[in-house]
Amino acid sequence: MSENYDVVVIGGGPGGYVCAIRAAQLGLKVACVEKRGTLGGTCLNIGCIPSKALLHSSHLFEEATEHFDTHGIEVSKPKVNIEKMMARKDKVVDSNVKGIEFLFKKNKVTYVKGAGEITSPTSVKVALLDGGEETLNAKNIVIATGSEVTPLPGV
Repeated sequence: MSENYDVVVIGGGPGGYVCAIRAAQLGLKVACVEKRGTLGGTCLNIGCIPSKALLHSSHLFEEATEHFDTHGIEVSKPKVNIEKMMARKDKVVDSNVKGIEFLFKKNKVTYVKGAGEITSPTSVKVALLDGGEETLNAKNIVIATGSEVTPLPGV
C-alpha cells in the first residue's frame, strides 16, 4: 500500500511530534512514523517524565516521614508500595502519550507505528510493527529520530 503526503516525519519524540503537529496546523498532509510504538520519545517514555514521577512520589514520602509532624499533621508510619508507585508512574506516562495522540487526531496527523527507511528523496518504506510493510510518498521528509550515545571503550 502507498500513501501520498506533503510531509513524512520519521521519529515521534519531542522534535518529531511537534514538527508533525505544526506542519498539519499549517495545512499540510502529514504522517509521523515511530518505531517504538508509542509517541513521546525517550524523555516521555523511559527518561525525564518517568523519573520525575518517581522522584515526586519519593519527595512526598520524605515529606510524610520527616516534615508532616512539624505542620501538625500526624500520620502513622508511611511505607513505600513499589507496585503502586510504578503504576502511578505508568499512568503519568500514559496520560502524556494519550495527549500527543489526541493532538495528532485533532490536527489530522497520520500516526504510523513502525520503523521508517528512506528509500528515495520522496519515499519512506515502513516496516510496520504488526509485521506488514507500507510505503509513504512525501514531498518532504523530516528526520527526527533522536540519537544514541556511542559506547566509549573503557568507560
